[in-house]
Amino acid sequence: MQTENTLLEDLKHQYRHGGMVIRLLLLNLAVFLLIQIVFVFARLIGGDTAKVMYTTLDTLFYLKTNVVDFLFQPWGLITSIFSHFSVFHFLLNMVFLYFVGKMFVQFFDQKRLLYTYILGGIGGGLLEILAHLIFPTLRNETQVIVGASGSIMAIFAALAFYRPNLTVQLFGIFPIRLIFLAGIFILPDLISLGLDDKTAHFAHIGGVIVGLLSIKNLQSNTNIVTGFQRFIESITGFFSGLFKPKSKLKVKKGGGTNPRFKTDEEFIVEAKLRQQKIDAILDKISKSGYESLTKAEKDFLFQQSKNG
Repeated sequence: MQTENTLLEDLKHQYRHGGMVIRLLLLNLAVFLLIQIVFVFARLIGGDTAKVMYTTLDTLFYLKTNVVDFLFQPWGLITSIFSHFSVFHFLLNMVFLYFVGKMFVQFFDQKRLLYTYILGGIGGGLLEILAHLIFPTLRNETQVIVGASGSIMAIFAALAFYRPNLTVQLFGIFPIRLIFLAGIFILPDLISLGLDDKTAHFAHIGGVIVGLLSIKNLQSNTNIVTGFQRFIESITGFFSGLFKPKSKLKVKKGGGTNPRFKTDEEFIVEAKLRQQKIDAILDKISKSGYESLTKAEKDFLFQQSKNG
């Protein structure tokens, strides 16, 4: 009897087989729902408990532009790029991520999408913090950053600068080159720098810079995304190796735990001698029968048959 797939099973299937774009969307969705659930309970409970819940969300998911606050909560550099507190912000970013992500994987691989997303978010966050440290009008502002905009701008910029003449249909009607569309998105951020409009324009520009750098020297080890990917994978490989069960070596009597590897010449000579011995035993069997073999010859022949 067939049973209908539950929503959870469908989501698991999409996460495993839907590609990196779907995985990023589902991860952002999971964080968004978690935040909204906490909001609901905080509103219903109220009082000091609600204040603690709000503070916990801020601590976990906000990136603080103040350098001192950032040093005490550095994880915000990562968690903030998967976090959205408003429905409109979440939907706008996810629609944008879906379309640019789908185009991105037509030219680059799935892993590169992930690392461009992460590195774009980190680069955008760091540029925002640096801007608040350098410019006097921003220095005294207490601002927080949240959302995937910087990450998505990195993906979009990488695609636009890599294939500038690629034509897309704006609103499904107007054909426009991708580089011009990128300009439509980037220019407002540039001319809005310094405005107190609660938008992290420097984070968006930082994502664009990462996107532009990500297509420079694509085939080289010095490429920013390639280097970042290898760095992360070397760290994860190191820690996975620490917790991976080590194989136990079987040591024969009279042997050591560190046997010397044989050279190709030694291996060929031993194989030739072994074959000569096998031929001699088989010749003896053909002439005098199996029972004429000594115990050592029988054991040797049996061992060789096991080794195939």
